[in-house]
Amino acid sequence: MNDFIHNGQAAPEVVTFGESMALLIAEGGKGLEYARSLEPSFGGAESNVAIGLARLGVKSGWCGRLGDDPFGHRIVKAIRGEGVDISRAQLTDEAPTGLMIRENAAGKSSVHYYRKLSAASFMTPEHLDEAYIAGAKILHVTGITPALSASCAETVSAAMDMARRHGVKVSFDPNLRLKLWSVDEARKVLLPLAAKADYFLPGLDELKLLYETESLEAILAKMDELPGVSVIKGGDDETYLYEKGKLTPVPYFKAEHVIDTVGAGDGFCGGFLAGVVRNYSLEESVRLGNLIGSQVIQAVGDWEGLPSAAEIERLLNGKGHVER
Repeated sequence: MNDFIHNGQAAPEVVTFGESMALLIAEGGKGLEYARSLEPSFGGAESNVAIGLARLGVKSGWCGRLGDDPFGHRIVKAIRGEGVDISRAQLTDEAPTGLMIRENAAGKSSVHYYRKLSAASFMTPEHLDEAYIAGAKILHVTGITPALSASCAETVSAAMDMARRHGVKVSFDPNLRLKLWSVDEARKVLLPLAAKADYFLPGLDELKLLYETESLEAILAKMDELPGVSVIKGGDDETYLYEKGKLTPVPYFKAEHVIDTVGAGDGFCGGFLAGVVRNYSLEESVRLGNLIGSQVIQAVGDWEGLPSAAEIERLLNGKGHVER
């Protein structure tokens, strides 16, 4: 059984899809082996971006497949509660919702995945709604989804093709996950997808692995072969905007208290895409992405620290926090 979820919102400006998983976080700074309690939440790169966009006032939609189980129901309720359109999300009794468990032991954060044969891993191009994608301004996808299965890789490629047919811009974050596949496997899939993107949003460390070089100059030469704009995260205190052979460094916003770095890249993507949708310049959009990323790492969780439009306005205007 596959049940679409209806919430009757206006057509999204940005559509994204992928796997969202139940998340359990070991509390108390102990390793999972010794933690006495696990805090429940959920996470997924694409739903994180959708939530970030919604909090900034951009109409966003998230599509995905979840198990028709308590975890799946919890996730769709939470995403819908954040104002994200989930009308094309599906619950299925054919497979369970994926699960990830996070621990922070000896100051090192680790994620353990239990997502093999999850509901999302069975996604196929037939699960896509082309008209839904066609109605958006931007389609955002990541390299996590194609790592789940061959059919998921086909689905991501098909979605990009659908978007391009209808003049919808394509945003692609490779989000390399070496626990899901090897670099060699990833390279064969991710680089062709990058060639279909209008906005390519990789991390510098990812590019070094994918292109097998430590040289920024060599990496930029590869970027010249791509049709779209490249935004390279993870530089030395700056993000690199690369367009038509021009490299523009955009400085980071310094975070006051770094608590949890998970989700920073997704926060950046949400901020960047919000800027693009609002017709900011690319440099201004990168700057907004940097600001969002700096806020995410000051809270625990994949998406909980994503700021609202009002909070961003306060930060940009230099207004301090009023406790009471």
